[in-house]
Amino acid sequence: METLQKATKILLQGGEVLDLAGSKRQSLDLLIIDGRIARMGADLAADYEGELLDLRGQVIVPGLIDMHVHLREPGREDEETVESGCAAAMAGGITAVCAMPNTEPACDKQEVVRFLKKRAEEQLVEVFPIAAVTKKREGKEITEMAELVRAGAVAFSDDGSPVKSAAVMRHALEYARMFGVPVIDHCEEPDLAAGGHMNEGWMSTRLGLPGIPDIAEAVMIARDVALAEFTGGHIHIAHISTAKGVELVRRAKDNGVRVTCEVMPHHLALTEEALEQYDTNLKMNPPLRSRADVEALMAGLRDGTIDVIASDHAPHSIEEKDVEFAAAPNGILGLETMLGIILAKVVAAGVLPLHQALEKMILAPRRVLNLPLPLIKEGAPANLTFFSPDENWTVAAKRLKSLSRNMPYEGWSLPGKVRGVINRGLLWTAGL
Repeated sequence: METLQKATKILLQGGEVLDLAGSKRQSLDLLIIDGRIARMGADLAADYEGELLDLRGQVIVPGLIDMHVHLREPGREDEETVESGCAAAMAGGITAVCAMPNTEPACDKQEVVRFLKKRAEEQLVEVFPIAAVTKKREGKEITEMAELVRAGAVAFSDDGSPVKSAAVMRHALEYARMFGVPVIDHCEEPDLAAGGHMNEGWMSTRLGLPGIPDIAEAVMIARDVALAEFTGGHIHIAHISTAKGVELVRRAKDNGVRVTCEVMPHHLALTEEALEQYDTNLKMNPPLRSRADVEALMAGLRDGTIDVIASDHAPHSIEEKDVEFAAAPNGILGLETMLGIILAKVVAAGVLPLHQALEKMILAPRRVLNLPLPLIKEGAPANLTFFSPDENWTVAAKRLKSLSRNMPYEGWSLPGKVRGVINRGLLWTAGL
């Protein structure tokens, strides 16, 4: 049973509050009054009268944020809306999302930014718009960045349309620096990637599909890292997927360049070998890469080269995906499965301990975007996620909150059953 209610007065009893700066877990009661943490203590239930939520066996952390999400609104409300995307986020333990600008119309004007913020006003999940780098995402003329930031944009990206012109990207980095926001790079040189449908290599040859070489990612990262160094701007590399890309970012960081990057769960959990059945739910951009690339991504997580884990949640209709592989659009769902896949493939595999993996989904994205950090302390707004780390759940498309069903994890058993989230004075729970 799921419930959504105002967090007027409720005691969260016995949850294990996880310290993201270390591995310490502390069993605490949290008294929430009018959406804020009024009291914290070891045994507040003894003299408490009112609604109580038993969270024994649950881990409590600050609310997760997904900084790479496609909400499809405006323009493709058949695939996703702000409301359905926020519902999917809640189910995934996420209390904030960043909406990418490849909508119809593109998020390149104040009106679109304000529209998104207005649509999200009543939601538990906060929506932070990312505005387009260039007008209509055409790569020719940069947008009115000052106006977009004033309206509420937290970053700039042309998303799936790489900024082909180095001069345009230079100006974008210079202007974005003035407002203290990053430029998010779809790291793919378009001419090198043109016509490709999967990773270029032995598997693409075997399947008879044109490939996208890893050098397409590397060339764009190298260019934009150089531009960031030259301008002093902040470049954020979206959905890094290759060993070459990880090494370029590692070197740039060592040289003091303002560069950060993110990795997606599907690039950690799957390889190009999964495409043998030509499943269009596995078609994405960047494509699934080789085992060696996955190992390099894991190493990048371990040594801190990769800052953020995000989903690249990309809904598509059944009709769009139910076509030949080459004709299908890129993208898969990710909001509801991100936490579970990271727990299964990163934490359980010993790549990162729990607190470090969660830090890349809670604090690191907010630092990249210069957003306030949620804190678990008395007097702070209650922005919380609680989940059962050892409780498995089975992924089933029919139970997803998203309007779309394009995900490749049907039947997967994942740890980390999400039991609830609190944010903006609202409490959502499932099965409590």
